[in-house]
Amino acid sequence: MPELPEVEIVKQSLSKKIERKKIKKIIITNRNLRFKIPIKFEELLKNKIIKKVTRFSKYLILNFNDESFCLIHLGMSGTVHLIKKDKISKFTNTSFYNSPSLPEKHNHVEIHFEGLRVIYNDPRRFGFFKFIDNKKELEKRFSHLGPEPFFKNFNLEYLIDYFTNKKKDIKSFLLDQNFVSGIGNIYASEILFLCKINPTTYASKLTKEDCKKIITYSKSILKRAIKKGGSSIRDFKNITGKSGNFQKEFRVYQRESLSCLRNKCNGKIQKIFISGRSTFFCNICQK
Repeated sequence: MPELPEVEIVKQSLSKKIERKKIKKIIITNRNLRFKIPIKFEELLKNKIIKKVTRFSKYLILNFNDESFCLIHLGMSGTVHLIKKDKISKFTNTSFYNSPSLPEKHNHVEIHFEGLRVIYNDPRRFGFFKFIDNKKELEKRFSHLGPEPFFKNFNLEYLIDYFTNKKKDIKSFLLDQNFVSGIGNIYASEILFLCKINPTTYASKLTKEDCKKIITYSKSILKRAIKKGGSSIRDFKNITGKSGNFQKEFRVYQRESLSCLRNKCNGKIQKIFISGRSTFFCNICQK
């Protein structure tokens, strides 16, 4: 699943291409995504002008000039492709998952602009599109979600208060979008490695210094991943033909049985499952 850095890359790609453009028409070939796309969806978006493309957590947001919005979630396998009318491009994918070029199957939604099409492809159909009337409704839609690691309210006081008397492991908390928005499985393992915290540790057992480290490394890992263009777990590329390079900096993720990369640590990377998700950690420096 695309995580916050990968969705940020999609947002940046779309911002360069579709901001200030008018939607000419919408073509939907399959309405049966995670939530069924309503019949009136095409009519609602036609002739809207995209004022800005933004992101919250793992959600893309098309901000229209009339203060309405379209929320897009990529789900497990969703990708967004940019197709220019008069130019054949080898790489169409704005993210780093699945095909780097436009697949023949599973293209469910097309948004047409002057000289440009945005196509949503999703084999598993866990993603969704949702039209939202106004800012108040948008805020309500996100009200149950926790702050992003970059937000000011993701701070020491928030973590200590949230973790008090909680009998749940810290890895599960980092994946819990009600606690913090945008961190997924890959980056949770990498954050905990830098913190030297075992992923099975109960959050209530963490010290103040542990919490400070979680805040610091959550920000730095995600910023670094965005700078590196995200993580290409499979060797695919984005619309510019570039791969995400953060996977080259993985310290634990997908390194099961390999030696720990921390200086002077003789540990081996272990793999366990927490909340059904693969979790990687060092058996020595993350005790």
